[in-house]
Amino acid sequence: MAAAQALAAVGAALLLAASIQASKYSREANEGLAAAGAKRREAGEFRVVRLNQVWEKAQRLHLSAVKLAELHSDLKIQEKDELSWKKLKAEGLDEDGEKEAKLRRNLNVIMTKYGMNGKKDSQLADTNYIKDGTESDTLDDPRLEKLWSKYWPNCCGLWLTSLCSKGIPPASRSPGVAKNSGKFSDDELDKLWREFKHHKEKIHEYNILLETVSRTEDIHKNVINPSEENLVKEEILHNKHRELKDKLRSINQGFERLRKVSHQGYDTNSEFEEPRVIDLWDMAKSANFTEKELESFREELKHFEAKIEKHHHYQKQLEISHQKLKHVEGTGDKDHLNRNKEKYAMLEEKTKELGYKVKKHLQDLSSRISQGLQHNEL
Repeated sequence: MAAAQALAAVGAALLLAASIQASKYSREANEGLAAAGAKRREAGEFRVVRLNQVWEKAQRLHLSAVKLAELHSDLKIQEKDELSWKKLKAEGLDEDGEKEAKLRRNLNVIMTKYGMNGKKDSQLADTNYIKDGTESDTLDDPRLEKLWSKYWPNCCGLWLTSLCSKGIPPASRSPGVAKNSGKFSDDELDKLWREFKHHKEKIHEYNILLETVSRTEDIHKNVINPSEENLVKEEILHNKHRELKDKLRSINQGFERLRKVSHQGYDTNSEFEEPRVIDLWDMAKSANFTEKELESFREELKHFEAKIEKHHHYQKQLEISHQKLKHVEGTGDKDHLNRNKEKYAMLEEKTKELGYKVKKHLQDLSSRISQGLQHNEL
């Protein structure tokens, strides 16, 4: 009996030690993450000079904590692509300059997306927050406005209060819920509103890319020296228009989905909830994948959706931490302030890290689908 009690005591001691050690490792990991962020900021946030210039400019703008973290993730993707391009260029594999031109277009999209291209109305609506934790409340597209107002002509106070408490206000010009339809719960209306907003962003991104490509083509058309015109190969123009075509196809498929869901309600057997994942799955089903490849892609999308949900969680925590930090700054309690600064720094780094992973994963998945769609066109 005494031996059993001694064994139990040893076991409890070991469990306690393991718990303390795990807590220590977790705390050290978080502290290491924040320290790594501080060290990187001292050396320069990015390895590409012009990206550091963009980041420094962004620090002077009134962007929310979440928006800045999203910009950081976009610039990390741009940095990865630019460093890869430099290796290709050194090996003489971008003779026509198309990859370099695409990098310039991508950076222009980023600058426009975050309102840094000199145009006041160019900033894209963020999926979660823009400024002071609130979201833009208009859809800005006639087809989207018409579809929303067709099924939700009257405002429902309960749902409005519910969404506003989550930082997701309904459209200002045509808010409301379907009268007596019973097709949507509050959570489903929340989800549908996010899908409408995501579609708005896709349209805006397409328009930015279209404007950039059109401007590039105009420059080439107006060159005086014919020898310069010969540098513009048919393959380059084809690649540009194929990218636009892929985006337009995604927009049209997305709108048809919104129209169907608005009319019929959500399918209870639907596999995915995140708008980006739904887009990818719809496009994957149209691509030239075998049944086995499609099933493998479906499983990967499930992991991708879980990664997005984790990123959303940290975005919300970062916004809460930012608001709390602003409150504590006014109290004069230095110890409390330092603790909140440490937590904010950790959440900021984690949100940036997850944002990069999400965008990198999205880039890889989109590339695979694009290749499958190209096979269909051959």
